[in-house]
Amino acid sequence: QNTSRLCRNVDRTRGIGSGSMSARRQFDEDDVRVRPTPGSRPRSKQRPRHEDAQSAMVTTVDRGRITCALDDGPTVVAVKARELGRKATVVGDRVGLVGDLSGAPDTLARLVRIDERSTELRRTADDDDPYERIIVANADQMAIVVAIADPPARVGLIDRCLVAAFDSGIDPLLILTKTDLGDPRQLLANYRAFDVPAVGVQIGADLSAVKERLRNRLTVFIGHSGVGKSTLVNALAPEAHRATGAVNDVTGRGRHTSTSVQAIRTLDDDWLVDTPGFRSFGLAHVDPARVIKGFADLVDGTDECPRGCTHDEPECGLDDWVQTGHASAERLESFRRILRARTDSSDEPTAADPLP
Repeated sequence: QNTSRLCRNVDRTRGIGSGSMSARRQFDEDDVRVRPTPGSRPRSKQRPRHEDAQSAMVTTVDRGRITCALDDGPTVVAVKARELGRKATVVGDRVGLVGDLSGAPDTLARLVRIDERSTELRRTADDDDPYERIIVANADQMAIVVAIADPPARVGLIDRCLVAAFDSGIDPLLILTKTDLGDPRQLLANYRAFDVPAVGVQIGADLSAVKERLRNRLTVFIGHSGVGKSTLVNALAPEAHRATGAVNDVTGRGRHTSTSVQAIRTLDDDWLVDTPGFRSFGLAHVDPARVIKGFADLVDGTDECPRGCTHDEPECGLDDWVQTGHASAERLESFRRILRARTDSSDEPTAADPLP
């Protein structure tokens, strides 16, 4: 039928009447030119190499628009090239850019390459959430920001952040804020065996000790809402203008002010990554067998554990390890609390547990 219809169209074009069968039969399908369907031409598998792409670091990601800081140039906004497929970019990624790299308003560069990541800091919303979220890529250091008071320090988030840091190959750093409101020695005693560096700060005080820890490193800041994290970031990078808020007088908890992950250049030309305040830090992505890496003072005590020990049973060798003075009972309970929360979704998040 299609052939007959096409032949009739040819007949009309050449002036041949519809009743002339003999004239119509002198044409066949080879005489008909059919336009190809748009887009039917096969796509080439060869892709441009983009050898001229300039290196940059992703500073923010917002609904398909990726803000990047060029290594030797301005900050530009880019869109991901189609050939990268569904591969997502996160803050801290090292990327390659082509196109308009002027950074002028209303201009877009093209992100054509995502370099291999050295580290990936991940978290889940809770301990039974199967979906992993990458907070930042290529971080060298995790600054765990904790207030001594207002709101009171909670060891649950610290323990979980340490587990995530050691599991990701990132060096931890404790930053204790509001040291003028309380004594940090009790908190630091819980982490003495970790050999984790700690720095105390307060409003208006000298920040040289913090700046020295950030030098030549990409540091991600993690902390509860209200601990003074955004205030500290603004002191280190005044142009950041991160929103700050007060602690709720009723609940004793901070209010969320930062709503996005953002890499910020400090006055000393170092990089830090500010994150929203977390109320919990899920470890569903961490194998329970690796959780012990976050508790350096307990690792050697597992040598006397029976095969297949869950570290939360009567025969566990960690109890003798604590009783002989190698670690504190609080550290062991904190470790077991994380294990229980990791395997039992009915437990309350340990991020809310107060300092013992």
